[in-house]
Amino acid sequence: MSLISLGHLAVTAPLSYLVAFWLPALDAVLPVLPSETAVITLGVATAGSADPRIAVLVFLAALGAFAGDNLAYWIGRRFGPVAERRLFAGERGQRRLDWARQKLDIFGVRLIIACRFIPGGRTAVTLTCGVIGYPPRRFVAATAFAAAVWASYAFLLGRLGGSAFEDRPWAGFLIALGAAMAVSALVEVLRRLVSRRGRRSASDRLHDHRADSARSPQSVR
Repeated sequence: MSLISLGHLAVTAPLSYLVAFWLPALDAVLPVLPSETAVITLGVATAGSADPRIAVLVFLAALGAFAGDNLAYWIGRRFGPVAERRLFAGERGQRRLDWARQKLDIFGVRLIIACRFIPGGRTAVTLTCGVIGYPPRRFVAATAFAAAVWASYAFLLGRLGGSAFEDRPWAGFLIALGAAMAVSALVEVLRRLVSRRGRRSASDRLHDHRADSARSPQSVR
């Protein structure tokens, strides 16, 4: 976002309310859109203000994220094979989709919430939930909670950065954005560690099973 747009995202500007809702909503199906950056920018732009309409911006960001996640679920449910081909083309996209399928079986709601903080990961997970017919009530509850936490956290980061650098809002924006990227990276690292531990446990169980099978004929003798 340019310096002009940062100045235009005041709490009194109609553009702020459009950005707060539509970027998070569309980001769920078009991951290239910078929804988290937009919400952080809104926080920076409104730093220092106590206008009660700020709560409306946070609510709209959460509502947009919730709507986008559920739109992705519906697309996966209604157009499963087509959605897979369009949104998960290539080897990398297929790996992301396979990972989402596997981990949903293990972690369910916890994965849906955590992936709200991983760019691209949430699209894979929400679409996969639709494709495999994940229980709608559990999905709605998980995405509502995740959207509220995500919007509040991103907006708060922006406000903290903007308040710390009132005379240099772009410095506050960069620091807040860096913090958000660090959180996303941390979530991704934890996800990889859990996945690796899960694979190791499965491998150990398979090894133990084979060892038991090999000992069984000997014990019969």
